[in-house]
Amino acid sequence: MTRFLFWGLILALLAGCGKAPFGSGGCGADIDWIDFVKLNDITYNQLSVNSDKADDSQLGKKIGEVRYTLNNHACTDHKSKNGDASYLAVGTPIYEAKGYAATFRVVADHKVYQANGNPHAKTVADLWDIRSRVDRVSLESGYDGSPIGDFKPEAASSLIDAVLELQYVGFEEVYPKIQHESGVFLRIHLKDGTSFRAVYYPKAQAFSAGFFVPAVTGDLIMSERSRIKAAAGL
Repeated sequence: MTRFLFWGLILALLAGCGKAPFGSGGCGADIDWIDFVKLNDITYNQLSVNSDKADDSQLGKKIGEVRYTLNNHACTDHKSKNGDASYLAVGTPIYEAKGYAATFRVVADHKVYQANGNPHAKTVADLWDIRSRVDRVSLESGYDGSPIGDFKPEAASSLIDAVLELQYVGFEEVYPKIQHESGVFLRIHLKDGTSFRAVYYPKAQAFSAGFFVPAVTGDLIMSERSRIKAAAGL
């Protein structure tokens, strides 16, 4: 599972750099692109293939449009740039996701895309626009991603408050520390019904999203993990 996770992270990173470990239709093979769009130097990945389509009420103002579609056009040496998308058609409008900073989420083709990283971010709050938006935090299985249980409300609140203040350093900075370690799968559930996975690596005291945590925050996560697993008989 750890190997699968890291390939997912690497693919997301490479998409942001315009690289992929496969060829494309005109380059010898097909590229299995991650569904992403790039705008203002931020690479956004589709929030979830299982998410409901965003309706018109969730669209903010138009902030850009797709200028190049990688699928069936780009080869592995393509360096992605603003306006690129893996599957969205050229001319597809890109909108703010109403209620969220455009540096966190955008909407295109009625799909929600969330920032995979932000080169302009200084803190985690600059990456994740989730202050006062979190409903709960849950623990997921590292084998199949199935839910195991929820953090206590006070623990979830303390965790989110703490991480939002931390320095954001980016995936490239944390990857050397986490690449040989199994992660703890967390899911952050927002009040609007959406959610996203956050993976914590206890030995490195780091999240794959691109930041390190102090020992007290790591201890909180592992304490809740132990409590939830015990309650589930695991």
